[in-house]
Amino acid sequence: MNGFKGFAKVALAAAIVSGTAYAQDIKIGYNADMSGSGVAELGISGRWGFEAAIEDINKAGGIMGRKVVGVIRDDLGTPPKSIQNMTELIDNEKVAAVVGPANSGNALAWLHLPQQKKIPVVVPIATGSEITTRYANDAQNYLFRISMVDREQSALLAAYAVKHSAGKKIAVLADSTGYGQGGTKDATAILELHGVKPVAVEKFGPKDTDITSQLSKIKAAGADTVIVYGLADGTAQVLRSMEKINYLPTTLGAWGNLSSLFPKMTGAKLSEHLIMAASTTEDTNAKTRALGERVRKNFPTLTTFPCAAQSYDSVMLLAAAMKQANSTDGAKVAAALENLQGVEGVIKTYNKPFTKTMHEGLNVNDFYLARWKGDSVVKFEDSVTKGFQSADFKK
Repeated sequence: MNGFKGFAKVALAAAIVSGTAYAQDIKIGYNADMSGSGVAELGISGRWGFEAAIEDINKAGGIMGRKVVGVIRDDLGTPPKSIQNMTELIDNEKVAAVVGPANSGNALAWLHLPQQKKIPVVVPIATGSEITTRYANDAQNYLFRISMVDREQSALLAAYAVKHSAGKKIAVLADSTGYGQGGTKDATAILELHGVKPVAVEKFGPKDTDITSQLSKIKAAGADTVIVYGLADGTAQVLRSMEKINYLPTTLGAWGNLSSLFPKMTGAKLSEHLIMAASTTEDTNAKTRALGERVRKNFPTLTTFPCAAQSYDSVMLLAAAMKQANSTDGAKVAAALENLQGVEGVIKTYNKPFTKTMHEGLNVNDFYLARWKGDSVVKFEDSVTKGFQSADFKK
């Protein structure tokens, strides 16, 4: 009996110690596709950037003297799993904030959860325009983003298309998903701001392997420039179909084509034909180079570096907001995110990145164009990009 009492006292003491340590940690969740869909590679890259940021924060003393713990969940690229993960992270793990996801459709499926439960979310990859605006009219909007929102990258692609196309013969070709059709809506609306109506607007199924019919219509319409809205596998099929009919106009695409799946499907030479929007590359500055080297230790085949950089900066902004609020209370952290100054990220130094009415931390002025060169993504420059002025980016 006495032995049992002794054991119970020790167990209770251990539980108290364990419980105290648990309560002192600050948990931040990461919820993204890391295995299920064509954007899994982006989610994996984001994970390593997320963990690198937490490592740096803890080396510097944590937040308010408390250790930061990352809680990782793979949403498999499906909305039901992503919803389940968010519920578990918020209700069971008691995270103070979440970074994620990779797929816009998954974000749109669970936005109501963090909004209702007052948990700040910084989206580091997904680009759907509605993600940060659905709750913009609420007293407090808990959805923020450090990524390439579709409308902003469309502004860059449209600006290049308009200045590059001699006869303004521009077509839009997109997959039939919500992502692709949202891109079509943004691209056509922004071209209209330039006074340009596309000579053709076509769509294809995300699993289609032959897109020659749509491309033949675009070719017949006289397009010398095509804006393509699709993920890596779909856009690769567009390029392969272009090659089949010997029609290779200037082709512009979104940053989802940074996945290594794209050059694997097109081959090295054809992959160079696509000009893509990007927020950063590893050779942008010393900080991006250093982060790239760290991430490659876990992810040697990294091709989607911007996701790592955007996740890294997302965590840094959350940490800065918690320090400024001197709290992990969701409402106080969200309010602090809207009033930050001088937060050092790897993409840039963030001065007032968010306001009460604007929750996008990156915009078209932060972006540039890139393209595949072998197994790497490199910056793309020509006379058009060198002549860009802010006024060219209509949105």
